Amino acid sequence: MEPSDALEKLFRLTPPQRAALRRLGIHTVENLLRHFPSRYEAAGEESPIAGLVAGSEATIYGTIGNLDTRRSWKRRIPVGEAVIRDSSGSIKVMWFHQPYLAKKFSEGMFVKAVGAISGKGGKPYLANPHVEAADPVKSPLLSRPRAPYKEAEGALFAVYPESRGITSLWFRHAIERVMQSGALERLIDPLPDDVREKYSLPSLQSSLRAIHAPNTEAHAKAARKRFAFEEIFAINVARALERRQNDSLPSFCIKDGARLADTFTASLPFSLTAAQKRAIRDIVSDFARPHPMARLLEGDVGSGKTAVAAATSYAVVKSRPLGQDFGTLQVAYMAPTEILATQHFNSFIEFFRELPISIALITGSGCRKFPSKSSPGQATSISRAQLLKWVENGEIAMVVGTHALIQKTVRFKHLAYAIVDEQHRFGTAQRRALAKKESVAPHFLSMTATPIPRTLALTLYGDLDLSVLDELPPGRAVITTRIVKNTGEGRQEAYEKIRAELALGRQAYVICPRIEEPDPEKANALQAKSAKAEAKRLAADVFPKHRIGLLHGAMKPAEKDEAMARFADHELDILVATSVVEVGVNVPNATVILIEGAERFGLAQLHQLRGRVMRSSHPPYCFLLPETNGSASLARLRALEKSTDGFVLAEKDLETRGAGDLLGRRQWGMTDLGMEALQNIKLIRAAREEASALIERDPALSAHAALRRRLEEAGQFHAE
Repeated sequence: MEPSDALEKLFRLTPPQRAALRRLGIHTVENLLRHFPSRYEAAGEESPIAGLVAGSEATIYGTIGNLDTRRSWKRRIPVGEAVIRDSSGSIKVMWFHQPYLAKKFSEGMFVKAVGAISGKGGKPYLANPHVEAADPVKSPLLSRPRAPYKEAEGALFAVYPESRGITSLWFRHAIERVMQSGALERLIDPLPDDVREKYSLPSLQSSLRAIHAPNTEAHAKAARKRFAFEEIFAINVARALERRQNDSLPSFCIKDGARLADTFTASLPFSLTAAQKRAIRDIVSDFARPHPMARLLEGDVGSGKTAVAAATSYAVVKSRPLGQDFGTLQVAYMAPTEILATQHFNSFIEFFRELPISIALITGSGCRKFPSKSSPGQATSISRAQLLKWVENGEIAMVVGTHALIQKTVRFKHLAYAIVDEQHRFGTAQRRALAKKESVAPHFLSMTATPIPRTLALTLYGDLDLSVLDELPPGRAVITTRIVKNTGEGRQEAYEKIRAELALGRQAYVICPRIEEPDPEKANALQAKSAKAEAKRLAADVFPKHRIGLLHGAMKPAEKDEAMARFADHELDILVATSVVEVGVNVPNATVILIEGAERFGLAQLHQLRGRVMRSSHPPYCFLLPETNGSASLARLRALEKSTDGFVLAEKDLETRGAGDLLGRRQWGMTDLGMEALQNIKLIRAAREEASALIERDPALSAHAALRRRLEEAGQFHAE
């Protein structure tokens, strides 16, 4: 058995198992060995059924029977049912929406069940537990691994992340077989020996043994630390490579950027903050270098990132291409949605109205140009073919658009500056695709309104320099944030404030944690408000005289854009939405937001959501309606009542919930272990320093084949 062998060749896999392994990204023996446990169970840990109480987690061993499938009486949900019995009593098992699970077992089979105990106010039952066959002779020492997989009595047993069609028990047995095959010894460690020895990290082989079958918690902890360091180190190596490649490219050298930016800012009807001036100075200094800028502009909601983008864009479009005394350098500004692209197009028109600059908008819906030849003060719709021709011959100085900008049909003559809004990991290859020229790369600015602690930014954006807007422009009204009880009286307080704001001609958001109506799939999801149901309830019972719209992530992009456009045009008074509006259109007339199930969101996310109503000088209000009154949840939400500093709240989120909740896991492609590691500042710094030193010594990773292969498989290594 070799590390690169495909699992399909080594194991008899059912179609559901194949599908589950594909979803989990597990294709080879090495992939399987790197599918790490989510937790461990100690031998002998079991709960007598007679002592179980609702709200707790339990591990039960017993015989299963009374297997049945049905539909629930009220909501017609398909349900699988069973009863598990031990010497102390019996408990009912219910699998909501998963009736097929009841068919996996036979009457009288001995099983192990792990799950949450539900049934408040009634008889306890197991809600959607994980159930697997167990050995009654060895119970509760379930599936005791054989040597060399297990070394001693009292070892911890791994519980693995599952997917529909494959169980933790399958992983345990499959990994045991791999361990016994000798494939482990043929793995090559991607961590350089000198780095591993410097930080006293165990070898790859001993770490894999310890993480899959630890004898003690300390063994498991040491293994997890090693793999956490490896993941953060690999990310930093990839970022250092990207930065080195970026700095090897030629770009447009703009020598007069500072003077031109000052000319623009002098034309503004308001003064810039010190943070904005500092960011502009950073950017125009980068413009004067011979290689392309790669910078992240991080600023809280309303901190004035667009003004920084406008000032630096003006410096570019008023500069001539090298060796020419005619023509102009070009700017591309990419936004995540059509409605945001249109919003920024209109903002730049206002910024440059008194300064003759041609600006275009390219989206999937159509194209526009400013100024119009027939009406110089207005924008006009034009054909895509005509606009693309003007962009290619350099007549258009600034182009605003969505991802349509990186299509092959969009070609620039002298693209010198690419600005990307809320598209954090817009990599080198995509920058080149935007430039459409391998010989000259544009200066690159990524902008985000998501406050990210500096330690995280240094890892996640290691290939970018960092500028931070840490102060707000004067004149913005301070938001009032209140936690209100989830009672009739608490709701009425929030609803009355919404009515008062609507009476003044303002608008409101109502945010819900879910799209669909909640169902009892999980015990802790029973109370969660859904956007669809809440929109109907508010329209029928609470605000029957007002116009209410709906916005959620399952809608098509055109439907989402239409909903936001109607709200922006005040065709709707209240927008009921999920967190999809976290990064949304600028609606200054919206002054109040009510967030249902507030404890389900991270502090940084809640701050982003309330930022939707911090867009004008009108006093804004944010009401937080938690589902529960737990002390930990309320303490976390009170931090939002006390602070309007997104960076302070992001640090608090990192401390209490972790990077996965702060940043979202899917976007970064990081494991849970990597996300946990991002809380360890010392580990991040050490990994970053070692990665930078390694790339200085061996930029092609020619002496580090295993590390290079790991990065290649992740799509993070591209030969220079």
